[in-house]
Amino acid sequence: MNRYMPLTGIDLVPTSLLIDTEAPLDVLQAMADYRIRTVTQVLENIAYRAEIGCDTVVLSDFSKLLVIPLRDGCDLMDVIGRWLRAQVEE
Repeated sequence: MNRYMPLTGIDLVPTSLLIDTEAPLDVLQAMADYRIRTVTQVLENIAYRAEIGCDTVVLSDFSKLLVIPLRDGCDLMDVIGRWLRAQVEE
């Protein structure tokens, strides 16, 4: 596994947002947790509001905004999974 892994969805070369795959597991987990919980909290707030009325364009833009931290969290979880699988194989 390369030391620095670019975040998914960023197609620029050279990439500027990277995950340090050699960071301690607790740091990787904390960053994934923060991103995923942030998205979850926003979605829960929307889900429990009965009076929200939005058009399709607003919902589309909003979903694109939320996918960024969610994807980052999934990328971090992927690195954690690689670490754990490598430990099991040893």
